[in-house]
Amino acid sequence: MNNPTIHIPHEIQAALLRNDPVVALESTVIAHGLPYPHNVELAYAMEAEVRSQGAIPVTIGVVAGMPTVGMDAAAIERFAQSHDVLKLSRRDIAYAVAANRDGATTVAATMALACLAGVQVFATGGIGGVHRGARESWDISGDLTELARTPVFVVCAGAKSILDLPATLEYLETIGVPVLGLATSEFPAFYCRESGLPISARVETPNEAALVWNAHRALNGAGMLLAVPPPTETALDQREVEAAIERALQRMQLAGIRGQAVTPFLLSAMAEETSGESMRANIALLRQNARVAAQVAVALTR
Repeated sequence: MNNPTIHIPHEIQAALLRNDPVVALESTVIAHGLPYPHNVELAYAMEAEVRSQGAIPVTIGVVAGMPTVGMDAAAIERFAQSHDVLKLSRRDIAYAVAANRDGATTVAATMALACLAGVQVFATGGIGGVHRGARESWDISGDLTELARTPVFVVCAGAKSILDLPATLEYLETIGVPVLGLATSEFPAFYCRESGLPISARVETPNEAALVWNAHRALNGAGMLLAVPPPTETALDQREVEAAIERALQRMQLAGIRGQAVTPFLLSAMAEETSGESMRANIALLRQNARVAAQVAVALTR
């Protein structure tokens, strides 16, 4: 927590020293996930959801070259409106620091900085994973590698629907990352509550999830996932989502999109293909995950 290479506001440092419940939030959803002003509204809404459950939110990013665990309102507003914010996985953090750039942290980078600061719990939307067509492209998200190496408890709605979900689950098993389902025995598919893919462990409450996390850490485990199905009222039909994904993938191939630009492009294309329904589902599940993560963090302090 006293690492001089990162900035932690004094009130957050004090909260960590007191063992208060703290929840990390990523900044990629602000800079690269949603259009303005939806992005900044969501950033504040997620922080409010965390506070509503008795925990403290810390939005993480690299601000003018400084890794920051607890971005202030001015930084969040700048990330929301600027078109020059880098998208950072773990490998990119050092460049953003050396170049004095603003950088929005993905799941992997957020986990890395949260761990350095001593924050155990992190809420996101859907993790990255094995991309469709990875046999040819070798496109596998650094989020998976980070989960295998970094002890942070990640609350998510499974993996993004645009990915190869069976391959992603197989990869998680290979690298030893436990996947818990919250009141579900099926891996959620981001926009959809079901994927048809079973997961090996189920818990009924955030308190039970906290107990599993403590046992996992006592055995020197690294990352863990708590997969939470998206809210019923905004979840999308699996067949409709799959059809929209196929259309979005065709658009991506025609545009020649590759690398880190793939996920933002596909999420934007999905919003267009579903007439905005996917964006509404995304916002709802992010807010829900922030609430659940706060409940886990509170349980851990007990």
